[in-house]
Amino acid sequence: MARHTKIYERATYYDIVFDRDVSSQIEFARAAYKRHNGGELNSILDICCGPGYHARAGARAGMRAVGLDLRPEMIEFAADAGARDGVDVEWVVGDMCDFALSAPVDVAFCVYDGIDALLTPEDLTAHFRAVAANLTTQGLYLIECIHPRACSYFHYGVHTHRGQRDGTEVEFVVGANHPVFDPITGTAQVRLDLHVRKNGILTTYTDEASEHIYSAPEIQLIADRSGSLDVVAWHGEMDLNQPFDNAPEATSMLVLLQKRD
Repeated sequence: MARHTKIYERATYYDIVFDRDVSSQIEFARAAYKRHNGGELNSILDICCGPGYHARAGARAGMRAVGLDLRPEMIEFAADAGARDGVDVEWVVGDMCDFALSAPVDVAFCVYDGIDALLTPEDLTAHFRAVAANLTTQGLYLIECIHPRACSYFHYGVHTHRGQRDGTEVEFVVGANHPVFDPITGTAQVRLDLHVRKNGILTTYTDEASEHIYSAPEIQLIADRSGSLDVVAWHGEMDLNQPFDNAPEATSMLVLLQKRD
């Protein structure tokens, strides 16, 4: 499993760039669960949660919420943010391929290309089995990845995100080294640059790790191979009416998997 530790341990700077309202995504999960399960969504798990945006939003919506991340710095930041929000979230430092919650959840999230840290079919298989083991009966797993036209084996691209808060300016660059994928392993060495300007002083943090971009057929095949999850829907956005296709409105590759009976 790939680990960009030097960048993701700087949770405060990450949050300056990526802090956002994800309440509409919680509502999408609620609607998807109703469609595919017929029941009300009562609990969620935010995998690779970082600052815990989805876990905190789920808790604000009255759900039992869990946030899981490998980086203790992210979990500490998320817990502090949750305390300021006045929400009750269970925070867990753990490996996305090997974890056990105190109780199963109805829906798990892994957004913003979190699964690209899983470099091999064996990694993704172990991950799918771990997720399924922590889902309720017919629970759903929602994975969001970048649309292939924006990032693929043949064109990774350079993706720049910016934010500022209280006089601190942050620029987060993904793919600063113009990554090229190995045609056999399907992995690329990806450099992340974090530029922080604070009190007029510019500091740059750099990290490199391997990534694997998963295609829809790969996810379908490995889910089946795992024996634990079935693909039930593809969407191009967190909108039940938006298919995963090449239309401009499809900005993501979003797959819904359901725990196998």
